[in-house]
Amino acid sequence: MQLRILKISCFICLAIFNISFAQNITKVATTAAPFLTIGIGARAQAMGGAFTAVANDASAMFWNVGGAAQLNNTEIIVNHSDWIADIDYNYGGVVFPISNIGNFGVGIMHIDYGEFEQTTENNPEGTGVLFSAKSIAINLSYSRMLTDRFMIGFTGKYVEENIYNSSASGMAVDIGFLYETPFPGLRLGMNISNFGTKMQMSGDDLLVKVDIDQTINGNNDQINSRIETGRYDLPLLFRFGLSYELINNENSKVIIAADALHPNDNAESVNVGTEFRYKNLLAFRAGYRSLFLKDSEEGLTLGGGLLLESYGIRLDYAYESFGNFNSIQKYTLHLIL
Repeated sequence: MQLRILKISCFICLAIFNISFAQNITKVATTAAPFLTIGIGARAQAMGGAFTAVANDASAMFWNVGGAAQLNNTEIIVNHSDWIADIDYNYGGVVFPISNIGNFGVGIMHIDYGEFEQTTENNPEGTGVLFSAKSIAINLSYSRMLTDRFMIGFTGKYVEENIYNSSASGMAVDIGFLYETPFPGLRLGMNISNFGTKMQMSGDDLLVKVDIDQTINGNNDQINSRIETGRYDLPLLFRFGLSYELINNENSKVIIAADALHPNDNAESVNVGTEFRYKNLLAFRAGYRSLFLKDSEEGLTLGGGLLLESYGIRLDYAYESFGNFNSIQKYTLHLIL
């Protein structure tokens, strides 16, 4: 029965995968809302983003929503990061189980790009007018155990990007599966993220005055018009992951993991990572992102965690190398109620 469910799940993933990418070529940085690919949770980030087949905390809503079915208690996650170019990135969410129904989750991601000075053709050095740019995504998730080994989950998202007086919005879904194989400690995970609508900018900043026929004298040369912008896909991403518990005893636990990624706006890559836990008190993590991806700025990741399980608290930290950009520091608080 479990093998049959796994085969069906793989077929669904591959079918969506083929539909999404069959005619796709590498299109670096050509999608809307790229902030949707910024990882949630310092633990997963410190493991190089190789978390699809682990996904056993509230950050599973991002990495593999199927894994959220593993949570037996309500868990709150709060994540903060000073991302590249002084971008302020925050996420807050909660996963809560309901007996005999499944686990539900809700989260909100907020990105603040800061303030900028307006420039125009006549004032290339700036007009003195300041404007801001922000992005937001709200997710609602559901996951459950179909068998004692197989988990499935779904997430619906509302996505919005704002710059000055213009904005774009869209809807998306994630689908995730997690399978505990019959081989002790070996897990398999799959997740499809951001399968949804196109996004198109609109707003007052696109309002212009035009002369519809400059060959006619005396006509109205101030006709209200709007610039029509392009419609762009969301950053669709297919993840396939494996994880293995190399050591698991009362004093220590070691997990190794690897994820293969296939995005619609870049080439394929691999993330790898590991976590060492000592007496459910301390955790040390390391990983590497974007292996085999040409010209990638991402690379080494490191981090650790303080596990205060008797108090229902976990504090995680992650460091990410980002090539020519400044390195990234991430901080995450987990509260287990």
